[in-house]
Amino acid sequence: MCGIVGIHGTTPVNQALYDALTVLQHRGQDAAGIVTIAGNTLRQRKANGLVREVFEERHMERLIGNVGIGHVRYPTAGSSSVAQAQPFYVNSPFGITLAHNGNLTNAGTLREEQFRVARRHINTSSDSEILLNVLAHALDQETQSLHLEPSHVFAAVRKVHQQVRGAYAVVAAIIDNGMLAFRDPNGIRPLVLGKRESETGTEYMLASESVALDTVGFSLIRDVAPGEAVYITQAGELYTQQCADEPQHQTCIFEYVYFARPDSFIDKVSVYAARARMGQTLGAKIAREWEDLEIDVVIPIPETSCDIALEIAHHLQLPYRQGFMKNRYIGRTFIMPGQQERRQSVRRKLNAIDSEFVGKNVLLVDDSIVRGTTSEQIVQMARDAGAKKVYFASAAPEIRFPNVYGIDMPSVNELIAYGREVDEICQLIGADGLIYQDLEGLEDAVRHFNPELRRFETSVFTGEYVTQDVNQAYLDELNAERNNNLKQADCGDNSHLEIYNEGQS
Repeated sequence: MCGIVGIHGTTPVNQALYDALTVLQHRGQDAAGIVTIAGNTLRQRKANGLVREVFEERHMERLIGNVGIGHVRYPTAGSSSVAQAQPFYVNSPFGITLAHNGNLTNAGTLREEQFRVARRHINTSSDSEILLNVLAHALDQETQSLHLEPSHVFAAVRKVHQQVRGAYAVVAAIIDNGMLAFRDPNGIRPLVLGKRESETGTEYMLASESVALDTVGFSLIRDVAPGEAVYITQAGELYTQQCADEPQHQTCIFEYVYFARPDSFIDKVSVYAARARMGQTLGAKIAREWEDLEIDVVIPIPETSCDIALEIAHHLQLPYRQGFMKNRYIGRTFIMPGQQERRQSVRRKLNAIDSEFVGKNVLLVDDSIVRGTTSEQIVQMARDAGAKKVYFASAAPEIRFPNVYGIDMPSVNELIAYGREVDEICQLIGADGLIYQDLEGLEDAVRHFNPELRRFETSVFTGEYVTQDVNQAYLDELNAERNNNLKQADCGDNSHLEIYNEGQS
């Protein structure tokens, strides 16, 4: 999962891009990058690390320009090398820089075509660089002029949609022309459009989540529709057009469960409200199926599940307590690249408040159970703190299948629910009882706030991939690539290096 932002302003955008990336940091902690454009000069700074680590005052001073894009990354395709950090850049045509959130499922085919047909070289293993070159080639085919018309841009995006499969939300800046953003025809990954009126004119912003707009004073206009492209000319004129033949609205439901910040709106749905509703539907299921259990207290596993657990407690008329304190300076275990690192970090990340557990039957609530490593250790922590019985509730259904659209769950071997029934999973995590949200209940919790959302991307639960191009051979190849990247990481790479480019287009 990654976070992207683009601003077409009337004043310098470096600080606004930085501020937006800090509130999108939850979407990626591996690397960060910003590109700004002033006239026909592009300036770039990107490196591995958190936003606050990558950008120092000396970098910000150099990132001048009224147009720019930014990116925060964690790796789902390619390695963790700094060479994979975004935005990427190609110098032909015009000079284009691009940031991408998602994952392409036909990257191998596209890479071969770009070399064989377009004679374009892809320098890294990143599918985002492939996507940039596909777009660049399409733009090159649409015009031989030095100036792009909106019709040229939309025709090029249409070609991208025809060639590319998978999930992609994109922001790009084209030197001497303008800023472009588009979303895949299924709308799997989110993208929002905002506007700000200032004394110097109208400014536009695009980002993965609406909270990024809020932070820098932009007002949310709307979500970019699946398949739609947004183009803002160098003069600040806004154009939009649907560029997909048969767009289908199928947003990844995991955005609401886990990834997005609660203060964001995605596809007209408040993430906070959706999570509260998840708690209500799961609470109703617990009341039906566990009516004979004696539960003394409901305790969330911070932080995403706190709103869910509070609603469960209200529905069951039970006390709600914060039983775990979180060390906010430890990275999220879910996006750590190695299983052993996840195991070692759980107890550094959470500490139990013994008084909330001693002698009690506790219901622990989490947003989901992916690998089960964290769940197992937290159940044990509750027992060590004195709990008599430990029950466990998941706000998401059983995750049984790999995700190929930008979430780091590519191997079934790492998924605790793959090939297992609930009782067996319960035994593996050491709980006295385990209950999952139904998929229907999860979908209804989000759809309740926007009935237009008829379908969601739910492949991790069902094994049905909306792009209809994922088979076992692809999954095996993805898993092999991931294992190879992990081996390379164990041997060391150049992730300590920094990239800084500044030059003429």
